[in-house]
Amino acid sequence: QVQLVESGGGLVQAGGSLRLSCVASGTIFSINRMGWYRQAPGKQRELVASIASGGSTDYADSVKGRFTISRDNAKNTVFLQMNSLKPEDTAVYYCNAQHRWTNYDYWGQGTQVTVSS
Repeated sequence: QVQLVESGGGLVQAGGSLRLSCVASGTIFSINRMGWYRQAPGKQRELVASIASGGSTDYADSVKGRFTISRDNAKNTVFLQMNSLKPEDTAVYYCNAQHRWTNYDYWGQGTQVTVSS
């Protein structure tokens, strides 16, 4: 089992920045890719960014150039640096970890990010 705990959400004005953190615990060796998803009211959950254990990254088009995902494997932590935030970035952000052999998805409890205009 893998447990994920997010932190760093909050309220920020448009153009501002926030940094999300997600600490993983449990059977860490089973994790390959980690990432961040978000879900706005009335919308489906969508991928924001992901990073493999080797460092390769993937971003949603809507956040490219503004968000940066990084990973500290020694601390079992993944970060999401969000710059130039827009009101449309408002959502609950969920940390995700994917099992390297089964592709099973583990989820954190979510952290609210609100961007005011």
